Amino acid sequence: MDNEFTRRLGILLRHHHAVRFNPDRHALINDAVARREAFVARCGCLATWTPPESTGRSPKDTCIVRRQESERNIDWDSPNNNPVEPETFDAVLGDALRVLEKKRRLYVTQRALGAEPSYALPVKTVTDHAVTALFTRNVFRHAPVDMETSCFARRPFTLVVLPYEKLDPNRYSGRLRVDPRFGHTSTMFIGLDLDRYLGIVYGSAYCGSVKKLMFTVMNYLLPAEGILPLHASANEGDKGRVALLLGLSGTGKTTLSADPRRALLGDDEHGWSDRGIANFENGCYAKLINLDPAKEPEIYNACFHEAPYTEHGAIIENAMIYPDGTFDLSDDRFTPNSRGSYPLYFLTNVKTPPVAGHPDTILFLTADANGVLPPVARLTNEQAMLWFLMGYTSKLAGTETGVNEPVTVFSRFFGEPFMPRNPDVYDHMLGQKLKQHNTKVYLVNTGWSGGPYGVGRRMDINLTREIVEAALSGALDDVKCREDGVFHLRIPSACPGVPDPTILNPRNTWADKDAFDLRARKLASEFSAHFDKAYGSKRIEADIARQCPGK
Repeated sequence: MDNEFTRRLGILLRHHHAVRFNPDRHALINDAVARREAFVARCGCLATWTPPESTGRSPKDTCIVRRQESERNIDWDSPNNNPVEPETFDAVLGDALRVLEKKRRLYVTQRALGAEPSYALPVKTVTDHAVTALFTRNVFRHAPVDMETSCFARRPFTLVVLPYEKLDPNRYSGRLRVDPRFGHTSTMFIGLDLDRYLGIVYGSAYCGSVKKLMFTVMNYLLPAEGILPLHASANEGDKGRVALLLGLSGTGKTTLSADPRRALLGDDEHGWSDRGIANFENGCYAKLINLDPAKEPEIYNACFHEAPYTEHGAIIENAMIYPDGTFDLSDDRFTPNSRGSYPLYFLTNVKTPPVAGHPDTILFLTADANGVLPPVARLTNEQAMLWFLMGYTSKLAGTETGVNEPVTVFSRFFGEPFMPRNPDVYDHMLGQKLKQHNTKVYLVNTGWSGGPYGVGRRMDINLTREIVEAALSGALDDVKCREDGVFHLRIPSACPGVPDPTILNPRNTWADKDAFDLRARKLASEFSAHFDKAYGSKRIEADIARQCPGK
């Protein structure tokens, strides 16, 4: 680790005239309101808005320092692993220190990632905004009392967040990308130095930039410790039956995991170690667009329950609000990526601490905008490893800036931007754990049926919930399946809770069968082409490659 920057930062914090170290929630909420970083809504939650360029992540401005000693660990062929020179990263850090010195007030939170003490990562966040500090209290965890037992006890991570500052484009000309929206070098930088345990968010006010930067850190560090990191939600049912739900933003991961019949571990980030499953986080960061209190009461109540504002502290980011302090969650004119951040204890059925045994069932969630994948399919271990590699879904509007319509994407491990290591590392670990613990895997389509996006209809969330319950309860384990010849999927012939079993075969839901066949073959060919491009030289086992659609 680098001691020079942390030494300089330490000196700055000791000599700055107004530093709040580890302020409690009440203090941060009061500061956020007093400084007009957020407004109090009628229910008591905090409403805040970011600049238009900060309504989602900015993957092209997210960079990893490339160093000779560690570069072999990272897949630089992945489009999301953008390399940056150490000198450029240090220049941004230097700018950050100069800016921090001039701020009227600074906030320092010392939290951790990982509910399992043996691999909890200490995280110190330094920022000039109370909302950012409050977000770290919502999402990051209290450091465990036995932190000294963690493999990272002597490797703490330092994160600097200046959400509303902008870099000088002339200073970084030729070193950072040119942003075509503005016609000059980007003024935003989300950077990681994984060797020195340093991170910086400069110019992005989207809270998700903080969350996902630290997720990327965990996804890099944990495999070296024998732990599989997963972009997944997790819950636990009767008799300790544990489920993982993997999926990209917008596939229903948060919604489906918040099941009042099952104790929630977390909605987004988990590790699978020899001891079982553990949540990385302390809270949730849920999409709010078109959130229906009747269909998603847990999330709605967590965000919008009535409480004195100093007791509330849910952060409602970029949602439409009326002068009377009420929200219109269907209004996406500013962004369809409105978000709600809240602690896990705002939910009614959470497990404390959020750790559990090994999963009995894993669900891969995909929002198929082509409308050709079945509502549910059973996967063999080799198929599970293939679909884990591919991470197929449709990128939904608003998750990233500049995305207005669903686009077919492949995002390895259902979280490509956050999985920096070489792909065979994560895939091999999954295969080992599936075999060791006899875990069953299902593919669940939460996307479209009866046609592609614009023609068909989105799967009804209540129907999907019935399918999920059947899979998690074991009711689908012995159901007879038919194999789909295009995607190599085994589709159940019936499913408890689904009154019309014919809809389990997606071809039956299309009026134009020829159009379905054409669309299915096209998607399968896209699978094959992407596999060859992304993994043709990545040492993927032949038994896994043969499961790829189009092969």
